[in-house]
Amino acid sequence: MGRCKVLSRADIESLIAAGGVIVINDGNVLRLNGWLDKHPGGRLVLQHMVGRDATDEISMAFFKDLPANDASAYRYHCPKVLRTMNRYRIGRVSGPWINFTPPIRGGKFSSKAHNGSSNALETPSVHAEALSKFFHGEASASESEDPSSSTPPCTTLPKHGAGTLRSPPAEPNNAKVVRQALEDDIAQYPSLDATTQQAIVQKYRELHDRVKKEGFYECRYREYVKELVQHVFIFALFIVALRAEWYITSAALLGLFWVCPNARSPFKRDHAADIAQHQIMFTAHDAGHREISHNFTSAVAYRSAGGRAVITYITLSPIITQVSLAAQGPITLTMVQEHDPDIQNAPLFAMSPSFLKSFHSSYYNFTFLWDKAAEFAIPYQRYTYYPIMGIARFNLYILSWCHLLSPRSATFGAASWTRPTEICFMLCYWFLFGYCLVWRSVPTWTLRIAFVLVSHIITMPLHVQITLSHWAMSTSDVGEAESFPQHQLRTTMDVECPPWLDFIHGGLQFQAVHHLFPGVPRHNLRRLQQLVIQFSEETNIRYKRLGFVAGNKDVLGKLGEVAGQLEMMLKCQKYMAETGESGLH
Repeated sequence: MGRCKVLSRADIESLIAAGGVIVINDGNVLRLNGWLDKHPGGRLVLQHMVGRDATDEISMAFFKDLPANDASAYRYHCPKVLRTMNRYRIGRVSGPWINFTPPIRGGKFSSKAHNGSSNALETPSVHAEALSKFFHGEASASESEDPSSSTPPCTTLPKHGAGTLRSPPAEPNNAKVVRQALEDDIAQYPSLDATTQQAIVQKYRELHDRVKKEGFYECRYREYVKELVQHVFIFALFIVALRAEWYITSAALLGLFWVCPNARSPFKRDHAADIAQHQIMFTAHDAGHREISHNFTSAVAYRSAGGRAVITYITLSPIITQVSLAAQGPITLTMVQEHDPDIQNAPLFAMSPSFLKSFHSSYYNFTFLWDKAAEFAIPYQRYTYYPIMGIARFNLYILSWCHLLSPRSATFGAASWTRPTEICFMLCYWFLFGYCLVWRSVPTWTLRIAFVLVSHIITMPLHVQITLSHWAMSTSDVGEAESFPQHQLRTTMDVECPPWLDFIHGGLQFQAVHHLFPGVPRHNLRRLQQLVIQFSEETNIRYKRLGFVAGNKDVLGKLGEVAGQLEMMLKCQKYMAETGESGLH
């Protein structure tokens, strides 16, 4: 009777208040404290699901572990893991579940909870009010590492590690911009009431069933055969150019080989080595998401050995590295300031006026300081965007090493063996690329530096493409009521292009489709897009699609708007310091 007992909302809130890692899956209540340090995806994945219905997140990326006629053949988690989940079941819930805000995201829980009390579903008005309070200097405890601190305008926050947290002037106009963006999202997308969102979830699950039945999860290996031919051809050109001592040309070809299935290089001249790098990245990406083999162990082997040592692939960002290592599917925190590391780019970039402050990253467990460097860099971000994207690959080297050497990568439980494997192959990469190729094969320091720069900068279009899919999208947090599919379409856009340009984009231009179904091989994403368009029309969820040029204009426009907001705030701060007046009229 114990595991079948119906638990009330108050019961679950009390369990969470007592430190329970409580997750809802398919109506079952799971207490995952004993699994927290064993989960291959690390603790953070589970911590962000506490108090939430994770049914779609758990099953959204299906992989074929069993025969095709088996109903569970496409489960993201294999049958063994599903049986393990059942051992952690402590009860069940009745009817649709209204999500709590997880503690890691500021949720408050009471051990003496009553139904509908303390941590009920947050409404958009609550978020708007909280944002307004923040910009007026009344930041909530969840917005600071020090719950006892509040942030009056133009004051100094408590110290966190190496530095002092500073905030730019908190002008009402800034809060108005953030609040208006939130209100626009609420107006432009379906209602957040439980009935509407549950209907969207049901439509999404029906679409997911169709995706499985129509074979979208089946990997079309012949496409990889075609890409292998491309890889071999480009790599052969790289070797020829290198032996002919055309070092810059060979560097360009190497870069395109790294990114090969999709290299959109704006450089037309001696960029032969760069070609190799661009294309291989797509195959490594597929392996990381288990789109090729649908098997975790072989995926790590493909990505580590094939991707890093043999074909010199190593530059996935840490979030993709964690997805690959952990085989974690949930991309539930897209464009959420404190929790999505892909948009935490201080002091170089700010996606929204809400970023013009210090904030703590739950992913890095690190506080990004708002300081003089940010005040200097952000106003120029629309001009520095492309130059920084050109050298972004070097930053990914640093992030990859920081990730694997940090305690975070040591907490993958059953997947802990992947850490030394990754480190081993990354060292192999540097031996092959750094020593055998750059040091031994390129004769002078000038040519070595040029070789490294050209082979890495030519991959810039891929970094631009990925940022187009997110940086111009909403960063508003509308609360826990929003369903998974609506959140993904609200915060991610796709880059439109004709089919013949898929070679350049590698299928990663379908980021919204990929976020909805991350286990679908990228060669099937274009066909799947038509079903997502139909889903969007049926649910009235806006599905944003722009061409590459229009997407660039959109991102640059948003970066320029945020820079303008900061410039205005700094002028107000200076005026206030000189006159003692706000200057607002």
